[in-house]
Amino acid sequence: MDTSEPDTNDEAPAHPACVLVFNANDPSGAGGMAADITAIASVGAHALPVVTGIYTRDTASIFEHFALDEEVVAEQARTLLEDVGVTVIKVGFAGTPENLSAIAEIATDYADVPLIAYMPDLSWWDEVQIDLYQDAFRELILPQASILQGNHSTLWRWLLPDWSAEKPPTARDLARAASEFGVPYTLVTGVPAPDQHIENLLATPQATQRSEKFERFDAVFTGTGDTLSAALAALLASGCELNDAFTEALGYLDRCLDNGFRPGMGHVLPDRLFWAQPVADSQTDEQALGGTDNSFEFPPHDTKH
Repeated sequence: MDTSEPDTNDEAPAHPACVLVFNANDPSGAGGMAADITAIASVGAHALPVVTGIYTRDTASIFEHFALDEEVVAEQARTLLEDVGVTVIKVGFAGTPENLSAIAEIATDYADVPLIAYMPDLSWWDEVQIDLYQDAFRELILPQASILQGNHSTLWRWLLPDWSAEKPPTARDLARAASEFGVPYTLVTGVPAPDQHIENLLATPQATQRSEKFERFDAVFTGTGDTLSAALAALLASGCELNDAFTEALGYLDRCLDNGFRPGMGHVLPDRLFWAQPVADSQTDEQALGGTDNSFEFPPHDTKH
């Protein structure tokens, strides 16, 4: 009989870093929670999805949003946090000021966990609801945020509504406005650049930390902001340094857009699992097997009872 003592020095098996995500469910798969989960998994982390509400939408438009009660949102998150170690928190669309308050309370309790705050385009929504939501986001979430991300025009309308200068605000101007509420870094996307390019910048009030330019795609995409913020959160959770995470997340998004697809009659969706698609070969498998056709067809649903 083996009487040796068990080895207690074995390290626990490595596992992907965990990202706690607050977002609405998007049944089209364009953005929302579907974008978060696939992007985070694709980059190599594990998503812990906390659903804040449900969109009614197709690939072209959002028609309605049904928010969950703040108690439901808080209970989802706190149950997870009592069990799983979370490395980064990402806040997408929370739906109501009450949900934002619940998320902010949780973030306060886990102040050592970096928080990525994404402000989406809310132009589909009622103006009164937009104002209430953005006011709550500014007062409750931004003081907790490590990074604020948003499209240039969205952040401009929200953070600098009274901007009167002849030129549009720069990324640093937006970063200064965000820093008044405690945000140290602002990631500004979609800044128009010459020669059909767009620029994306990581800025502080003092300087532009990083800048990446990409050629503008001749298509209308849905889900790019959620894809980028989720990838950034996953890379940071996995130990990537901020400037490198910025560059890698944008490179990943560019590949997703380059392989974008249109599953319906609306907009193009980023292919967040582009790397998993089969590679087209000049010689098909059938040719390689000497012309053998191993394909088959499903019969039509015409069974008679």
